[in-house]
Amino acid sequence: MDERTGGPAEVPVGEGPSYGIGAVARRLGVPAPTLRTWNLRYGIGPSHRSPGGHRRYDAADLLRLQEMNRLIKAGLPPAEAAQQALRPSSGPGGAPGPALHDGVGAVGTDDRPAAGPEDAGGEPGNGPRPDSDLVPRPERPAGVAVRGARAVRIPSVAVLARAALNLDGNAVVSGLVSALDGHGVTWTWERLVLPVFEVITRRQDSTGAGVELEHLFSERVLSVLSERTGRPARPAHPRPVLLACAEDDQHSLPLYALAATLTTAYGLDTRILGPRTPYSALADAMRRLGPLAVFVWSQLEITGDPEPLRGLPVLRPASRIVVGGPGWWSGHLPPGVGRAFSLDDAVAQVRAAIL
Repeated sequence: MDERTGGPAEVPVGEGPSYGIGAVARRLGVPAPTLRTWNLRYGIGPSHRSPGGHRRYDAADLLRLQEMNRLIKAGLPPAEAAQQALRPSSGPGGAPGPALHDGVGAVGTDDRPAAGPEDAGGEPGNGPRPDSDLVPRPERPAGVAVRGARAVRIPSVAVLARAALNLDGNAVVSGLVSALDGHGVTWTWERLVLPVFEVITRRQDSTGAGVELEHLFSERVLSVLSERTGRPARPAHPRPVLLACAEDDQHSLPLYALAATLTTAYGLDTRILGPRTPYSALADAMRRLGPLAVFVWSQLEITGDPEPLRGLPVLRPASRIVVGGPGWWSGHLPPGVGRAFSLDDAVAQVRAAIL
């Protein structure tokens, strides 16, 4: 057990059977991309490593996945199914589970399967919804926003994915802006952005093509989110929040989702250093700005070595250090470094630095 996160620490494979993701997918009848999504968003995945460093599922992991799969088939949203499957006494045979779920993978969670072109054409609002009360739930219909005196329709996942597939950057931006204006950053990130990325990834897996779709959609998402970051006219706190990718990591979109949430919903001054930030540069920025909090994202295991975090400066007043993303090596974070397991969790940990 990782004492800092409440979740299982990844340990080398010992006695007993272990399974790769392909074998688990065949046993459960669940596509491998879906298993990766469950691991990324809910922290329900492999807890061991082979001697070569590959992640492996053990029998307890399989029991948790079987229970989650059963609950989803019974009609439970995936987020609730994961929470139940991860409870210490849940699942067949009482398989143990971690107390927290990991979702900043994308810095975000959802509670319905991400829709693809074949199943995303229903009514708007059929996708995931935020799991936290940190962001107020919208009271108007999910598919409609009000801009000025006129109603503006928010696109469904299918419509926004179709715009991306058609390389229609203007339509992508228009849809994202409508969603952001109507329901805010967290709703847009979880109910539109992540599911559309799932559609694009699914296309790439099936056809081997589509990098241009991912690039266009990523660039448009970044453009609309970046406009909602920075220094508000009246910051809620005099010290900024500093956000950066781990050294050599270039997956910066989650930083913009978090920064836009902190700025628009909570009035915090956010400064994004972006992808591939050397730890020496991050340390210099910390000394210069004296930030309230520092958030570091690692998407890939190769960038998730936490040892360089020990070299970050200790400031007075202190800066709260929080990391997020699936790349971090579980159980190895330095003392005092928090790990966020969802977008809402990251927001809560940063805001806790104010208290």
